[in-house]
Amino acid sequence: MPAHPSTRPAPRRRTLLGALAVTLLSAGLPAAAADDGAQPDLSRFYRQTVSWGKCEGEDMPKDLQCGKVTVPLDYARPETGTLDLALARYRASGDKRGSVVLNFGGPGGPGVAGLAAGGRAYLDLTDGYDVVSFDPRGVGRSSPVSCGDTYGTEPPADDADEVLRDPQELLDQLREEAEACEKHSGPVLPHIGTVNVSRDLDVIRQALGDRKLNYLGFSYGTRLGAVYAKQFPDRVGRLALDGVDTLTEPLTEQGVATARGQQTALDDFLDWCARDIACPFGQDARRAREDMRRLVRSLDENPVPTDFGYEFSGQDLVGAIGQALYSKELWPSLERALASLMEDGDTRHIEAFTTGGYHLRDHREETGRRATGPKAGGGLADEEDVPLDNLVAALTAVNCADDPDRPTAGQIERDLGRLRTAYERASPVFGRYRLSEVLMCYGRPRGTDFIRDEVKNVDTPKLLLVGTRGDPATPYRWTEQTARRLGPSAVVLDNKGDGHTGYGSSKCVHRKIDDFLLYGTLPPNGSSCGVEERE
Repeated sequence: MPAHPSTRPAPRRRTLLGALAVTLLSAGLPAAAADDGAQPDLSRFYRQTVSWGKCEGEDMPKDLQCGKVTVPLDYARPETGTLDLALARYRASGDKRGSVVLNFGGPGGPGVAGLAAGGRAYLDLTDGYDVVSFDPRGVGRSSPVSCGDTYGTEPPADDADEVLRDPQELLDQLREEAEACEKHSGPVLPHIGTVNVSRDLDVIRQALGDRKLNYLGFSYGTRLGAVYAKQFPDRVGRLALDGVDTLTEPLTEQGVATARGQQTALDDFLDWCARDIACPFGQDARRAREDMRRLVRSLDENPVPTDFGYEFSGQDLVGAIGQALYSKELWPSLERALASLMEDGDTRHIEAFTTGGYHLRDHREETGRRATGPKAGGGLADEEDVPLDNLVAALTAVNCADDPDRPTAGQIERDLGRLRTAYERASPVFGRYRLSEVLMCYGRPRGTDFIRDEVKNVDTPKLLLVGTRGDPATPYRWTEQTARRLGPSAVVLDNKGDGHTGYGSSKCVHRKIDDFLLYGTLPPNGSSCGVEERE
């Protein structure tokens, strides 16, 4: 994930679900559970305060502070285990009125690393708030999930025609993938998912000393914010949601929409690149599109070795490009990374996009240790023990946990040809990648119905929803759909620009979100921010 909010990375590894009943809490601390079927006693978790201290790690800003909170592994049975969640904050510089919590999206984006890498973009908010982010359960140092040494290997369906003739091998491989993720992820995996992360967010709110949650969520973070608004309507303060996610569309439809948006963004990038004498594809935009497809096919047939010990394939390249297309500010870096790959076979620069830009070096080489993932007992993982595939493993785990659809083997066999055609029509470059991503939920337990069925008509103060017209990952129609679903509380700001989310690319959006969070000033519903020329 880049330093600014670019969030919906595309994974290649999938995992399990976390679907639990909603715990309704009173305005104060939860009451103790009785023997008559009352809610479990969560009061000890709500009595916490955060002890802030220096953040460990050589790349951490000196003025960033770190801490943790403890949450139940299973909210239905809090006595069965706990998890520690990593937190970070920039302290308020003005008159403090509480905290604003950030989620950079993904799902699977670590908030601590995100705040360390890009937190300067949010320092205006320290005029009134501590600016806080966290690693959600299963992410970063918070009991990170993993699928093991399969990181960087080829996704299923290398030979699409063969798979269409006999999909059983694909289905068997998907089940093996699910078993590997379960093996390497520890006890958090069955309890992952947005419904539980929302509950964690409320524990964090209380530990920060805030009566209401003030929150800024990007992309997937908008899904988390919407779920919180439904679960804890009386705890909602000022919630801003930028790059609004869908609450209703199944993963198959989401994948097609994202493939289509990313193909449009790629075509725009190649048009831009072809106007630059340094473009590795030359100065003919049409030929550049053909060369890009050939490059992907060539790397799928003959992957190149990397410094991390795996081979970099065409699908790795597609995932990296998808990340880089989230913002035009990244286009020069993408151009240089592609030139290094094509001219020198150097994958390092393009790999930085694949991993989100956070893990630019392998700590295992420095320490001689193997990344071990979550600690026993739910304690925070050491930074060097966060698995390299955590971003994609967590993204898959959460998306599968949040989606109730589980096609049978027969349905996949029947629909695979139609889906392949739809995805390839949406994008000749991203189609296969996105279809593989959707198929990864096969063999996982069914996800929760709560988001699709219950997150609607929220009874909260006004929520600010920002949609960007040229967003390659969360199309503007999702903003309109989600606003209608959330009901009269939703106020929509229409950003006429491009890129994934608006806060980091539009001064107008940035100002209006800050005005809302700091002063409670909302733009009129349906108002807009115009296209801005970059300096």
